[in-house]
Amino acid sequence: MSLSAPGTDTSQVEVTHISSHGVWLLARDHELFMSYEEFPWFRDVAVGKILNVEEPSPGHYYWPDLDVDLSDEIISHPERFPMKARRSEPH
Repeated sequence: MSLSAPGTDTSQVEVTHISSHGVWLLARDHELFMSYEEFPWFRDVAVGKILNVEEPSPGHYYWPDLDVDLSDEIISHPERFPMKARRSEPH
C-alpha cells in the first residue's frame, strides 16, 4: 500500500540537527544553517516547535508554532536583512 503517488516527495523540508549553536534545515538538495545569533527566536524553544516546519512554496519556510517565516535568501544571507525580530523577554 502506498500513501503517496509514485515519485511524489512527501517531505520537502526537515530540521536535521539542533545544537547549542543553531538549527540545520534540509530543503530538497541543500542544507541551511540558522545560528541563534542571527535567528534568536529558535533559542530556548521546545524541540517540537522547531521540528514543526512547513514549506508553503519553494524556498519559503514557515514554523506555525513560532509564527516565523523565512526564505532561502534570508537564511543564506542574514547580513542583507539587518532588521531582526527581537524575542520579548519576560518581565
